[in-house]
Amino acid sequence: MSETTVFIPDYYRVLERRSGEWFLKKAKVLVRNLPIAIDFDDFELLYGISREKVAIELFRINGGRDGYYLVNLRQKRYYYCGTEPEGVKTQLRELGIGRDDPIP
Repeated sequence: MSETTVFIPDYYRVLERRSGEWFLKKAKVLVRNLPIAIDFDDFELLYGISREKVAIELFRINGGRDGYYLVNLRQKRYYYCGTEPEGVKTQLRELGIGRDDPIP
């Protein structure tokens, strides 16, 4: 399994589908401006959508094929990124998020 690092807004999540199961990729919060601790994996509290609903929507866009998926929880938009982690970075750049590493 390869290690790929991406920096995304808190309302985006990366999920992977493998062998018929969904895996939420763990994220770290870089900047926290809130005075209280919040579980950023609590989709329902933060964005009014359950994990089950997210899984259903992801299944609809690609028939549940294995690979990486990107979810915009705020706008309820779902993207299939392919079978390689780099596909997530490509999709984010297409959405105007991030840039290529200037130091190769």
